[in-house]
Amino acid sequence: MYRETYINSFQTELVQIVANHLTPAALRYGYSEVPLETNIKWRSQILIIGNYSSGKSTLINELVGTKIQATGQAPTDDSFTIITYNDAEDDENAEAGSVKKIRVTEERDGKVLLNDPEYPFESLRKHGERFASHFRLKKVSSDFLKNLAIIDTPGMLDSVSEKDRGYNYQEVIGSLAEIADLVIVLFDPHKAGTVREAHTSLRDILPARTFEDRILFVLNRVDECSSLTDLLRVYGTLCWNLSQITGRKDIPMIHLTYSPNATGDTLDNLQKDKLYLRYLENQRDELKKAILHTPYRRLDHLAAFIETHSERLSHLLEALISYRKRRFSFRVRNTVAGFFVSLLCGAGSMTVMMMNNTFAYMDQQMIFTAGGGIAASVLLLWLTLIQKLMTAPFHRKILDDLDSLTPLETQKRKDVWSAVRETAYTFLRKSVGNYPSGQVRYEYENLCKIRDQGSQIIREALNELSLNPDKDAEFDASIFGREPFRTKETGIL
Repeated sequence: MYRETYINSFQTELVQIVANHLTPAALRYGYSEVPLETNIKWRSQILIIGNYSSGKSTLINELVGTKIQATGQAPTDDSFTIITYNDAEDDENAEAGSVKKIRVTEERDGKVLLNDPEYPFESLRKHGERFASHFRLKKVSSDFLKNLAIIDTPGMLDSVSEKDRGYNYQEVIGSLAEIADLVIVLFDPHKAGTVREAHTSLRDILPARTFEDRILFVLNRVDECSSLTDLLRVYGTLCWNLSQITGRKDIPMIHLTYSPNATGDTLDNLQKDKLYLRYLENQRDELKKAILHTPYRRLDHLAAFIETHSERLSHLLEALISYRKRRFSFRVRNTVAGFFVSLLCGAGSMTVMMMNNTFAYMDQQMIFTAGGGIAASVLLLWLTLIQKLMTAPFHRKILDDLDSLTPLETQKRKDVWSAVRETAYTFLRKSVGNYPSGQVRYEYENLCKIRDQGSQIIREALNELSLNPDKDAEFDASIFGREPFRTKETGIL
């Protein structure tokens, strides 16, 4: 109990760090359209994707303990369904003293769900009304879902186009993968990695939106293989297809599983050709353990979230600071040039007046006064009009050579910059460089502290949790009281 309390407290601390230190900069400079903590403030989420016949709904039904999702060989459901626990029912059952029955206790449609601040789906509103009509939530009274949520997805197809769906399916998968702590990719023996949409997701979407260690490959419905030889053939085909799609030199771990509830077979009455299923029973247990372990891995994912976004935001602000430095230097040089031009104009005008008989009525003091006035007028014109006209080409030149704003001497910096380059371009184009440099510097220094020192403190806390699983009561004092990062807002930063 102490361990679970600590984990919940630590998660709250990490969310507060994001809300207090990362989100203000993210919203101000166009890095995110919604508060960053929106994506991490809820429970752990498992995203399940796969072909339309890969057995996603069957697997979910088996995990939660009853049939809550429609199943079938043909596409049966074209909605994204969030399946989670109904916490309110625990209180109702406790008051009534009744035995809990696993069932769907509440359903909510997408339009309500996307606008409910309790859930981390506000960022999905950008996918439009058609997506909202294919998005829903089910609350189920299954203890399996107490600390996590499962996201069921429409089956991937070969010939469907985005116009047929009415929304960008791959972009939705990418958005969900960003907030998921585990992505399970299901395959079936009949289409082992050959569906076009699955190919696109594995090759382009998932590598860009999530980390490799969060992706779990599962070959489902292995009971449909006619023999062990057939299973080995299918397994080899899937390994080959995955190596071609992902470009990996090694073969990723592929879990083999099936649903006895769907087939009606038991380990005692298996046919002779299906005896190999007895040796795969542990695979089903391992998959279930991996899913149940997701809430514990979530702390590490939250730490990675803070590290990643603090690094990207600090790099973004570094580029904005560099832009203001160049602009300041340009304006100083331009102002100096304008000053000398105004002096030349003033001196030239005085020379003309002294040499021209037309101005013979003017004494020397009047000539100097007139020359000074002309010089001041030229300088004023230079600063208000000419400098502005010259700033526009300077601004365009910087946008055309945006990479020059920040040193990219390592591959890591190149990767981070590629993640924020478009954001920097959009912000500079819209703001035309008019933003308070002092505020940017202050926020940059704050983000650098989180990136360099705060991340280290968080990692030390996670290591202490993993190395001392029995010393639950000691954690609050040993971690949340650490220096040097401690403010009123959070226990760590």
